[in-house]
Amino acid sequence: MERVSKENYYLDIAETVIGRATCLRRCYGAIIVKNDEIISTGYNGAPRGRKNCVDIGRCTRTEMNVPQGQRYELCRSVHAEANAIISAARRDMVGGTLYLAGKDAATGQLLHDTSSCSMCRRLIINAGLAKVICRTGPGTYSVTDVRDWIYGDDTLPVEQA
Repeated sequence: MERVSKENYYLDIAETVIGRATCLRRCYGAIIVKNDEIISTGYNGAPRGRKNCVDIGRCTRTEMNVPQGQRYELCRSVHAEANAIISAARRDMVGGTLYLAGKDAATGQLLHDTSSCSMCRRLIINAGLAKVICRTGPGTYSVTDVRDWIYGDDTLPVEQA
């Protein structure tokens, strides 16, 4: 029997967390790990006490034909990464790794383009996390060094030479 890599072990757990997600478009599960200890988990869903999209049977962004990756302010959900960060103390996250997995809500198929949006990237940076590992397919993943998001800041204008 071949032993599962640590990355795939944690991504499998993140994939299990997806089972709690309540989005009608894309469902995500995230876990934060430091020193081989799970610090927190998160999935995308409405803020506590509010109705989820699956409960009301509608998605505002879908009804407005908003493309993927745009107009997040119209969404009822808090993203998986944000929920995982909210559920942990910063002192426990600094230097840790966030594992993220996503599935299409309609088909249940793994998303091969899983990544954090620009809003979640800012939260990840401020949480002090060092790496983000995203599932890209069965047993495959991508690794991002959070410093790349800091030093490759795409919100700054490009300097002209």
